[in-house]
Amino acid sequence: MSEQPQSPTEYYTDEYFDSWNYADRPLGKFSMYWFARRYFAALIQRHAPTGENKRVLYEMGCGLGDLLGLLQDDFHCIGVDLIQRSVESTKKNAPKAEVYQGDATDFSRFEDASISAVVALHLMEHLPDPQGTIHEVERVLTPGGIFFFATPHPEYSFRRFKDRDTDAIGKDKTHINCHVPEQWKSWCESAGLTVINQFGDGLWDVPYLPIIPDKLQFALFGLPAALQVFTRTTFIPLRYGVNQINIVRKPD
Repeated sequence: MSEQPQSPTEYYTDEYFDSWNYADRPLGKFSMYWFARRYFAALIQRHAPTGENKRVLYEMGCGLGDLLGLLQDDFHCIGVDLIQRSVESTKKNAPKAEVYQGDATDFSRFEDASISAVVALHLMEHLPDPQGTIHEVERVLTPGGIFFFATPHPEYSFRRFKDRDTDAIGKDKTHINCHVPEQWKSWCESAGLTVINQFGDGLWDVPYLPIIPDKLQFALFGLPAALQVFTRTTFIPLRYGVNQINIVRKPD
């Protein structure tokens, strides 16, 4: 049996917080980051079970807290993150949410079948044992509850044009568990969950081609992603997404 990769927790500092996903937001609430959060919130609201008196949503690695801020009126929201600055940001952006600093994979705080939706945006690839985490997600989900997660697709079609050490997936060395969609589906199904949708998020990691200006490539390759987000649909095939988005349900 191969040894599990170790989670590089020493990297998760304020410097990490200022890099990667949270750094590239020059347009503020008109940035790709913000439109993606609105899009994810709409999909979660669409697929989460309804008719419950108290729907509970748990976000693993709550980051800036913007997603919880968008969902806090529809769910009792709980967020956990390793970085204290993230916790402070989430308390500001989602004041109705419960927020804690700690290990987001510690599900001991939750009873069986107590969570309506578990969300992990760009977190699963950082975990040393994602399969074990999926089993814990299954335990805490209510029947009909959803597990919504986004994670890199290491074999998406246009990655052959990129340097795997420096592209959006490879440059973050805390990405210790990047897997193809088939692997994530297999792990979810082995835990007793049903994968109801897997799709891509678009080709946004430009440039892919030489000579053509980056901005023109972004406009060209990014158009399907923009259409998907603005129409709140899920039509982009997995092979055309830098990231894969997985919507998984616990059977009733």
